[in-house]
Amino acid sequence: MISVRRSGDRFIGGDPAAGIESHHAFSFGTFYDPDNLRFGPVLACNEERLAPGAGFDEHPHSHTEIITWVVEGELTHRDSAGHATVVRAGDVQRLSSAGGVRHEERNEGADPLTFIQMWLTPLEPGGDPSYEIVHGIADSTPYAVLAAGALLYVRRLVAGERTAVPDAPGVYLHVVRGEVALGGEELGPGDSARITKAEGLDLVASSPAEVLMWDLNSA
Repeated sequence: MISVRRSGDRFIGGDPAAGIESHHAFSFGTFYDPDNLRFGPVLACNEERLAPGAGFDEHPHSHTEIITWVVEGELTHRDSAGHATVVRAGDVQRLSSAGGVRHEERNEGADPLTFIQMWLTPLEPGGDPSYEIVHGIADSTPYAVLAAGALLYVRRLVAGERTAVPDAPGVYLHVVRGEVALGGEELGPGDSARITKAEGLDLVASSPAEVLMWDLNSA
């Protein structure tokens, strides 16, 4: 089964006066939708747009796997475990908040920043926080988030290129840029698909595209 969610249906949040615009694919913060709380372990898929100088001040997280993908610009990340990094387009950042951690995220560059942040619930709560950044992850190379029983695939497709959707109990797909066709549906930037019991599905690029695909093998 494929459930397509359109970009225009996302909840718009953030703080425009502070240079923050947020697009939420799931129930988030003050926006509560009991029919849209999660898909398998995926709790959030947020597109964050930060003006130069804008950002999220230090705040806490716990029992969440936080994966960040920068679309454009540079994200400066600092956390209470002593990590301080700059995340750029093509990098995958993971913060396992485990029993508790605090962090801040800012646009300290001169250009606008856009990033996709996805939250997954771990299979087991607790533990110690951990951090990882993979610079320039290769196309189609899976990035494992073992704590959540999930694999992330980044696909950069040229027009007409076809790629297989993972055969998995659950697949969450988010279009970062470009247009793709999936099961008779056309998806554009910001659109997503929630796929249950995926088998034998292909994704075809209608134009140059970048897509994030989660293989939720424990869904």
